[in-house]
Amino acid sequence: MFELAALAYLIDIFFGEFRCKHPVVWMGEFISGFEKRFYHDQVLPGALLVISLVVLTLLISSVVVYLCSWLPEELSLIVLALIASTGLAMNMLHASVTEILTTKQPKRALSFLVSRDTDAMTETEIYKAALETWAENLSDGVIAPLFYLVLFGLPGIAVYKAINTMDSMIAYKTGRYFYFGKTAAIVDDIANFLPARLTALLIVLLAKDKRLAWQCLWRDGNKLESPNAGFPIAAMAGALGITLGGEASYHGQLKYKPLLGISVNPVNKTVLAEALAMKTGVNWLVLGLLATGAALT
Repeated sequence: MFELAALAYLIDIFFGEFRCKHPVVWMGEFISGFEKRFYHDQVLPGALLVISLVVLTLLISSVVVYLCSWLPEELSLIVLALIASTGLAMNMLHASVTEILTTKQPKRALSFLVSRDTDAMTETEIYKAALETWAENLSDGVIAPLFYLVLFGLPGIAVYKAINTMDSMIAYKTGRYFYFGKTAAIVDDIANFLPARLTALLIVLLAKDKRLAWQCLWRDGNKLESPNAGFPIAAMAGALGITLGGEASYHGQLKYKPLLGISVNPVNKTVLAEALAMKTGVNWLVLGLLATGAALT
């Protein structure tokens, strides 16, 4: 599956999102429709949603793989890679976070990327949130889907995106979703356990001061409530010599998250630009690993 993953990644890097209805949109519509019809803030309906979407996604993606098996091998690889590339988000993620550096309305741009309240944010808080989003979504949007694409092909990345979409839509500890979204949250935590740690190691490898990045990762990676998000964020904080975490407002409620990293540099526009510049290193390292895997299999 290394060739498939490498080609899908290249397609995403060079072309990004295609002008068609994204598979994640279909998944989101299924989740919204299920919620509208069967919602109760109980674990069972939420678990049935997870099972239903995962099974449906697995069946559809498996049928696509079967149909592609009738095509010539080279054409089949291209078609599967085109479809699989829709599960990768390096191009879109980088462009979306970069917009915060260029737009005259950074709070508005940030509001499309994070669930926290952005209206009252200071400039430092905006850049901090952008950095945390960039680090965390390198795992959720790039490394994790590639990981499952390599392991299980198109069904692997499709099921992962279904799990991740449910997590982003219903896995909140709010009055409405506390129980309904519990299964989705647990399954997403399990799915991201290894990819989050692989992403953190990738960030350490790309850091100028690898020792500091590793120290922050080792010390702070497990400090957040999430069992996964802290690892890439702590590695990014160490790589840049900054502190991330702290106070943030979610759905009108102030929440304090542990501080990650070390405060050597201020969190500002320059640091965000430095973090985004890691994209080139990530691309070369990922493609190199995929090429090596393809050569050895």
